[in-house]
Amino acid sequence: MTSKTLTRADLTEALHEEVGLTRQDCTGLVERTLGLVADAMERGETVKLSGFGVFQVRAKRQRIGRNPKTGEPATIEPRRVIGFRASQVLKARIERALAK
Repeated sequence: MTSKTLTRADLTEALHEEVGLTRQDCTGLVERTLGLVADAMERGETVKLSGFGVFQVRAKRQRIGRNPKTGEPATIEPRRVIGFRASQVLKARIERALAK
């Protein structure tokens, strides 16, 4: 399995080829879409993309961890983390692709 990263430029180019809008318009659409997702998550909202998955911001409490180098206890400050849960549709597509 090869490892390629899909970039914003790749999304823009694919949109340009599929829809036929100018590259500048496609860049604007990609940036606006990603901006809307980021804005919603910044406000703590859940972003559900049907057939793809759910992006969710979760709050993690303060807890005691360990420094991996010294093994000494260390306090981990409370923070917000982003989680992604793939939809069943996406999981099935990936399984089919891996089975080939």
